[in-house]
Amino acid sequence: MGDLLRSRGITVLDFGVFPEPEYDLPIFCANFFATASRSIVVLDLNPLYDVTVQRDYKEKYFKKLMPLGQKYAELFPWGGKITSESMKFFSPIVIWTTFSTSRDKHDDLYSAFVDYYKAWLELMDEAVEEKDVPQILHNREAQHKYLTWRAEKDPGYPLLKKLVGESLAKDLVRNFLFEGVDTLGTNTFLDYFPEYRCEDGGVNQKRSMIGKSYETRPWDAKGEFTGG
Repeated sequence: MGDLLRSRGITVLDFGVFPEPEYDLPIFCANFFATASRSIVVLDLNPLYDVTVQRDYKEKYFKKLMPLGQKYAELFPWGGKITSESMKFFSPIVIWTTFSTSRDKHDDLYSAFVDYYKAWLELMDEAVEEKDVPQILHNREAQHKYLTWRAEKDPGYPLLKKLVGESLAKDLVRNFLFEGVDTLGTNTFLDYFPEYRCEDGGVNQKRSMIGKSYETRPWDAKGEFTGG
């Protein structure tokens, strides 16, 4: 899926590539939000499974990509707090950053986009199709779980809300950036994340129930998770 929105001095690019569920490939994710003064970026090959605990999946897809990730980590500093819950949906090479809007930075960002997309396409070329039906269904559910989390608890949402207001931010996240949440599956956010259920049955608005977040990049140059 891919969308480009320009409105009220705001530019939003939402570009995601989901493999067929016969493949457990990462999800190519490019979310760019820019005003005249500020840009917010998430660029990643979002892992289908949590690489902080599933080492085999991390080794399979990200070990050889760490030099690429380090190259752009130096150009784009970490963008601020990400909750420990959100970290499950990001890889060791994620670019999560915010910066003052400028042509030079956007040129660097375009280079990063091209390099990351090329890396994803190379993984796609090397991928082996899954034949096991239960695993295929598991992959599809993992894709929907990812979208459901991002639509409800995306780490860029607090800053987005400050820039454009709560109403527009909520509409952008739910109906534009992650609209596939209503087509890939039927489970709700609370089906996947029951720990967020309030006594009245609603979703707890806290970004994190664990209460832990990462203000700096929690991976080292080798892709080892250092966040504890």
